[in-house]
Amino acid sequence: MARQIPRGHLPFPMPERSHALVQEWRDLTFMHWEVEPEALMPHIPKGLEIDLFQGKAYVGTIPFVMKNVRPRMLPSLPGVSTFPEFNIRTYVTKNGKPGVLFITLDAQSRITCWHAPRSYGLPYRYAKCKLNASNEKYSWKSRRTSDGVELEGECEIHGESRVAEENSLEHFLFERYSLYTEHRGKLHMAYTLHAPWVFKDGTAKIIKNTLTESYGLGIDVMNPQHVHASEGVYVQTWPIEEVDS
Repeated sequence: MARQIPRGHLPFPMPERSHALVQEWRDLTFMHWEVEPEALMPHIPKGLEIDLFQGKAYVGTIPFVMKNVRPRMLPSLPGVSTFPEFNIRTYVTKNGKPGVLFITLDAQSRITCWHAPRSYGLPYRYAKCKLNASNEKYSWKSRRTSDGVELEGECEIHGESRVAEENSLEHFLFERYSLYTEHRGKLHMAYTLHAPWVFKDGTAKIIKNTLTESYGLGIDVMNPQHVHASEGVYVQTWPIEEVDS
């Protein structure tokens, strides 16, 4: 039986039909930068609006572990359902529903990197990735096999666990329950359900970041302005559906 997730915190209702996938997002480092909206525009599909917080746009680079990814009612598969993923994302909105837009999702999963672009339009790329986690520190390293772009560094974790306060920057960055993607030339979205994020502050020490640099966003990729860490959440997701213009 699927785990029950509270819904009182959601900004909009989830679909009445059953979700399609369950998964866990674990041991996450959230690194964020303010970015000029003009630098993001080449990556934004037609029909989406860049979401702003107090007039500012943001981009995030997030290394973490995708754990126990599986279809609803089916077991996870050893060697297939759990893998590291390093994504770059920004924040968009459409029809009053704020969501996430992925610029890239680099992952050490050949199945995901083959299936997700074809079925969801998500820009997965295969990379050799490694992530080690303890209570005090997450360390991570990735190298995309096609062009060699890399992310390497660590996040030192400190402070007390907390959830985001309403109208805070953290609430803007974390509390998002949909993703947008362009699939077969049309704009789609998918709903994502999980409990509110619990996180701590972090300090990032980046050794290499040609991954973020390669997208030409005009930011200092070695020095994120906002760093947080989270043990993660259990997630239910729905299939993508076409978005009305």
